[in-house]
Amino acid sequence: MDLSAHPRIGSFPVGGGELGKLVFAFDWSSTPLGPIEHWCESLRTAVGIVLLSPVPIVMLWGEDGIMIYNDAYSVFAGGRHPALLGSKVREGWPEVADFNDNVMRVGLAGGTLAYRDHELTLYRHGRPEPVWMNLDYSPVLDEAGRPAGVIAIVVETTERVLAERRERFQARLADGLRELADPLAIKSAAAGLVGDYLDAGRVGYGEIEGEGADTHLLIARDWCAPGIRSIAGRFHMPSYAGTFMGDLAAGRPVVFDDMEQDPRLAGIAAGPAHEALQIRAQIVVPLVKAGRLSAVFFVHAPEPHLWSAEDVGLVCDVAERTWAAVERARAETAFREESRTAETLNRTGAALAAELDLERLVQMVTDAGVDLSGAAFGAFFYNLTDEAGESYMLYTLSGVDRSAFAKFPMPRNTDVFAPTFSGTGTVRSDDIRADARYGRNDPHRGMPKGHLPVCSYLAVPVTSRSGAVIGGLFFGHPHPARFKERHERLMVGLAGQAAIAIDNAQLFRAAQRELEERRRAEEKLRDLNETLERRVADEVAERVRTEEALRQSQKMEAVGQLTGGLAHDFNNLLTGISGSLELLQSRVAQGRVGEIDRYVTAAQGASRRAAALTQRLLAFSRRQTLDPKPTDVNRLIHEMEELIRRTVGPAQEVVVKGAADAWPTLVDPNQLESALLNLCINARDAMPEGGRITIETTNHCLDARDARAHDLAPGAYLSLCVTDTGSGMIPEVVARAFDPFFTTKPLGQGTGLGLSMIYGFVRQTGGHVRIDSEPGAGTTICLYLPRFQGVLVADGAPPERADAPRAGQGETVLIVDDEPSVRMLVTDVLEELGYAAIEAADGAAGLKILQSRVRVDLLVTDVGLPGGMNGRQVADAARVTRPDLKVLFITGYAENALVGNGFLEPGMQVLTKPFVMETLTARIREMIEG
Repeated sequence: MDLSAHPRIGSFPVGGGELGKLVFAFDWSSTPLGPIEHWCESLRTAVGIVLLSPVPIVMLWGEDGIMIYNDAYSVFAGGRHPALLGSKVREGWPEVADFNDNVMRVGLAGGTLAYRDHELTLYRHGRPEPVWMNLDYSPVLDEAGRPAGVIAIVVETTERVLAERRERFQARLADGLRELADPLAIKSAAAGLVGDYLDAGRVGYGEIEGEGADTHLLIARDWCAPGIRSIAGRFHMPSYAGTFMGDLAAGRPVVFDDMEQDPRLAGIAAGPAHEALQIRAQIVVPLVKAGRLSAVFFVHAPEPHLWSAEDVGLVCDVAERTWAAVERARAETAFREESRTAETLNRTGAALAAELDLERLVQMVTDAGVDLSGAAFGAFFYNLTDEAGESYMLYTLSGVDRSAFAKFPMPRNTDVFAPTFSGTGTVRSDDIRADARYGRNDPHRGMPKGHLPVCSYLAVPVTSRSGAVIGGLFFGHPHPARFKERHERLMVGLAGQAAIAIDNAQLFRAAQRELEERRRAEEKLRDLNETLERRVADEVAERVRTEEALRQSQKMEAVGQLTGGLAHDFNNLLTGISGSLELLQSRVAQGRVGEIDRYVTAAQGASRRAAALTQRLLAFSRRQTLDPKPTDVNRLIHEMEELIRRTVGPAQEVVVKGAADAWPTLVDPNQLESALLNLCINARDAMPEGGRITIETTNHCLDARDARAHDLAPGAYLSLCVTDTGSGMIPEVVARAFDPFFTTKPLGQGTGLGLSMIYGFVRQTGGHVRIDSEPGAGTTICLYLPRFQGVLVADGAPPERADAPRAGQGETVLIVDDEPSVRMLVTDVLEELGYAAIEAADGAAGLKILQSRVRVDLLVTDVGLPGGMNGRQVADAARVTRPDLKVLFITGYAENALVGNGFLEPGMQVLTKPFVMETLTARIREMIEG
């Protein structure tokens, strides 16, 4: 369209886009401006500037502020365009008439106005909405230089202002939730921040219980504006949200601007309920987790409210962040509770293992049960049997004073108590008063009047090793549903610990009674000694038999204590390993990989302690796999001297006398260090008031006569002697010193295994142990170790840690082990380093491979194998056809005969389980290259 040729325009500036066309087509004669062809030059010029500008500009001409604007301003005007064109500004924007009245007054007086991010509420789309703008107003002069109008530059900043507000809100939300650890506090903080931000009436977080027609919303706490009442409580969801439950279950937010006018709610009965709850407008955001509606985050307004998409998006974001924070807090709380539980169990287990007083022991168990279960009170009832076949004695209480039960009779064998006292199972009830077994017996038909209020109920039998029911642990709480399955498992475990501890305490009491009876018998014997020689002889013989039976009983009891202790130690170690692996799996699933090393370290530490325990057992059985090396005993003593001094304490003087020409000896240095430290500790214990410990080495050449006296083969030996100035031992004690389980220390301070293990180690090395002791003069214990005839090579500096050695081209290792996990681990490590690995589950399968033409550079085999062939037999049979085959025995329980009574043929080595994989790969590389 050629506007310049328009008959009404003449020389009017051309352009202005869509508004330019509208301006030129508008009937201006109906306005105070008059026909466009009669406009003054200043107006025409100003209009041209407005129309050609890309910035939103509106011209307000004359006293009435007749509006002429451009395309950019028409976008800002929204639904008010094109009605605003040619209108009076006070009438065009009636909702801000006062504001524009001031603008016209200042502008026509020649003044200017400027606003930044100024908020006005405008009706651009038929509803009120807050709008933020940068506004600049300047006067427009006519030909006479007088202000004839006002030109306004209008730049909307609503999007930026709201974005900044949202950013500040998100920062406040993050700061508000970061330090909170209580789920309820997190929900409340988030609700309050959203309520303030959206100027809502009520905001809250509710969790879903049940499903289908029995779905309920549980609101623990909500945020309410002044004048709005709280709706915390439990609500039947179908009664309030029946029309939009499907949307919530599908994860779709539900938004109502006016619930009275919304067609979705027409004709339903929930309207009065919403009105009673002061809900006229609302946003409800569902939280669907694992396919289930788990919670909702809601925002209520008491009056109609036009929610923007930004409002809904913000509420959705806050709902998800609140859920994540609540779940984090719950996980951390659960972790802290599990840690506290583990600490309580460990502390209780350690205390029970050391406690022999029955009453203190049972009180500890009862207190621990109340602590772990969260019970209000707990009790242990002892299971006794009277003439009627039933009698239960209250033994300990926790959480309440004993007087609370003083006036009530003991429980009877009713339907409620019978499962516990008969040992048939645990009883756990959310409300024992509603249990069908409750209240069926006279005279009380339930709890006696004045009894402690018991609603939640948990009872666990305590059963002895023999299967007899010792008694029962009972826990109660006045509120319902306090005991969960987890609490039941914990109490069952605690009852097991209690049973072992009670058995041990009863054994101790029995032993004390037996010792007292023995003392009385000895006194009676002395009384009869003077007059009844024959009866004395008979009594002496009987006493010998009794003592032998007692020793056998003590041995059996010690074996029981040992096995019980080992079970306890291994359970602790396995708990450390399995618990660390479970938490490791959990942390990996949660993406919290920063905590992984902590649990890996804990599992490895427990594994190393388990390995040390098995080595002690093997030493005791004299079946440990030794690693004899040429050893300078003087140097070993020198390196241990500081450790020994710290161990025995300042009250003991330690003197070292090492022979200047002491011979080297072939011995396992680690076992010798352990033996020396054990002897020094025994010497310290023999001198409670302090004394002197002398450590001395001497060379000996034993001929046939001397060798027989020491129970040794003739030859050269080095003796390592530890002498104390303590109380010494009588000959009877010396004679039994090496017996397993024999000890002169008080109960609980020694197992009687130390000297027995030293004796086993020295004899396995080819030496002997001798004790010289005199009561009141001290004790000397000497270890005779065979002389090493070769050249002693000094130890070099420890090698630097290097990467695991890689395999050569085609190098193949055959692994024979009946344990699949061992084969799997060794195979994975070897294949990772480039070796070809072949697996066999028993000796016969391994030998079949070795008798084939398959390349095998090294045989790695367990010693004990199923199928009739052990590892040594497989190796010997393989060397018939492969005489140069190299063999590495890996074993956790090595019969000496299986590996040549401790001596191996060339090309054979032994590695003791458990081992570090780095050690295995280094040994394999060394043997293949050697």
